[in-house]
Amino acid sequence: MDNYNLQREEIERVYGKISPFELKDRLISLAEECKESGAHSLLDAGRGNPNWIAATPREAFFTFGQFAVEESRRVWSNNDLGGMPQKSGIAARFLEFLNKNKNAPGIELLRRMINYGVTVKCFDADDWIYELADGIIGDNYPVPDRMLKHVESIVHDYLIQELCYNEPLERKFDLFAVEGATAGMCYIFDSLIANNILSKGDKIALMAPIFTPYLEIPHLPRYNFEVVELLAEEVGENGTHTGQYSHSELEKLCDPSIKALFIVNPSNPLSVAMKPEIVKDLKEIVEKHNPNLMIISDDVYGTFVDDFHSLMADLPYNTIGVYSFSKYFGVTGWRLGTIALYENNVFDKLLRELDADKKERARIRYSGISTNPETIPFIDRIVADSRQVALNHTAGLSTPQQVQMAFFSLFSLVDKENRYKKLTKDICHRRQKLLFKGLGLELTKDPFDAAYYTQFDLLEWAKYNYSEEFANYLRNNYRPIDVLMRLAEESSIVLLSGSGFHGTEWSIRISLANLSDECYSKIGEIIRKILESYAEDWKQLK
Repeated sequence: MDNYNLQREEIERVYGKISPFELKDRLISLAEECKESGAHSLLDAGRGNPNWIAATPREAFFTFGQFAVEESRRVWSNNDLGGMPQKSGIAARFLEFLNKNKNAPGIELLRRMINYGVTVKCFDADDWIYELADGIIGDNYPVPDRMLKHVESIVHDYLIQELCYNEPLERKFDLFAVEGATAGMCYIFDSLIANNILSKGDKIALMAPIFTPYLEIPHLPRYNFEVVELLAEEVGENGTHTGQYSHSELEKLCDPSIKALFIVNPSNPLSVAMKPEIVKDLKEIVEKHNPNLMIISDDVYGTFVDDFHSLMADLPYNTIGVYSFSKYFGVTGWRLGTIALYENNVFDKLLRELDADKKERARIRYSGISTNPETIPFIDRIVADSRQVALNHTAGLSTPQQVQMAFFSLFSLVDKENRYKKLTKDICHRRQKLLFKGLGLELTKDPFDAAYYTQFDLLEWAKYNYSEEFANYLRNNYRPIDVLMRLAEESSIVLLSGSGFHGTEWSIRISLANLSDECYSKIGEIIRKILESYAEDWKQLK
């Protein structure tokens, strides 16, 4: 049997048994066979890596890096060797640098960003610019290890603007800079277990469909959680899934034995933010029935929805917010993310209420980093646990990464007209329209739709364009993998199955971020062509 047929058989065999991302790699191999025959170029809309970048803040970053190197050379310059930047007088020298380099890339943005720190945040100019210069050089361990002082304050402003919509809260969030949202989630899972506020076998809830790793992690042997799923089962007037949750699904959280809730908001793969009415409903259930519920919310797609509210804003006491800069700024390779925890939170409350045995275990665990380990707040325990506690003194995201994070945050904070946000949102919604036009479907406007992904249900298409009878014919004679393989084999198009995210069985996820506009018209037209070929077969049987 040739390699092509072997690949095909392997895909059919593992479908539904492995992660959709692992299945995607096998579909790519199949699509490559088609591509190498000269028929088509590969169109991989399976993974959500954007094909844009935020260029201007990168220009400012690299221009500022040149200033920092000049500062190093000023202190000590011996052939290839430089010294370490010095704080005294650095603000005045930076002004000189700005005046000497008026045409440097990103220089005007750089001026505005630094001024934000001095005039809006009232930072001491020398302290502020020195932290950035020393940070971008990367010649010192991160101090504080959780996050650089000025950088944390800047990123806090950004998160309040984008995730809490500038609503003032009584207290602030403590931030931990981490290697993207995935690292943040791993650290949180581990610290919940290490501190005994979640134990092996405990009951947790997931709001599904959800990013596949969040489905898989709870079942790993070290956690083995009992998982309750809250399904986004609401259906709109046109018979399509809205991505929203019914009250009956939310009521599952009334059970106080459910100790934690994991959510991606806006969702993945549905790419829809929770409506305010649902958030209000969830808030009432938590406050009245499950006040100790720990909520972990991944808000990476929040910047693609107008007036987005994270649960960090509506349930700050109960919620850890996890955010990644990767999608919005086109920065997946930099690995930039944050964990945000409100100063007054349920996690610290649960630590205080642990029984004597569990407190003693924690005291032993953290005794090497504090003489009063029981007073260490949960956010700082996450930092220590990220380096197995013993290496706490070397914890923290690299300082050049933190400076780049601050520059992206400042870029958004000084963009009062939201020009960049409009650009990125327009890209996603434009591609969504092209895809649906190719599919021959009318796109219903949804203010909660991030349009970073779209989930397309093949059976819904069959009912809308033909009939319930044709949908039943598809269901009884084919599987979704048949469509995915035909896309790969015949057109070198790679998409993901929505069922791998615990979406509907016949749904497919299409990333709207990572291909050129015209590709989405083509993908829509080819999916439609495949489905219509099935319809022709069905008609001949009638």
